[in-house]
Order: sequence, then structure tokens, then C-alpha cells
Amino acid sequence: MEGLAHLAAGIGAGLAVIGGGYGIGQLARGAMEGTARQPSASNDIRTSMIIAAALIEGVTLFAEVVCILLAFK
Repeated sequence: MEGLAHLAAGIGAGLAVIGGGYGIGQLARGAMEGTARQPSASNDIRTSMIIAAALIEGVTLFAEVVCILLAFK
């Protein structure tokens, strides 16, 4: 059963990283489009993008930690 727990933790961590990467990619795409349309608002857009990226990375890290903890429970 431990082997399956480790496998599930690996799959879960991988899905978390893929989801986080996709989310940050969509965020960056939106920020680039917004900057292209409104260059004068680039500083506000950049600040919002950095805050949102940090939140996405935080959730991704939390998901990875949960997967690791469940694997070694």
C-alpha cells in the first residue's frame, strides 16, 4: 500500500505543478495583453501580476506539501 501512496503523491504533486504553471502562464498572457492595450497602466498591471503569481505559487506549494505528507502518513 505504501507504493500506491507514493505513486499518488507523485501524481498529485505533478498535477499541482502543472496547474500552477498553467495558471501563471494565463496570468502572464493577460498581463502582456493588458500592457499592450494600455501601456500607461503597466506598473499597476505588473504589481497585480506579481501578487497573483505569488498567490498561485503559494497554493501550488501547499498542494505539494499535502501530497508529501499524505504519502508518508
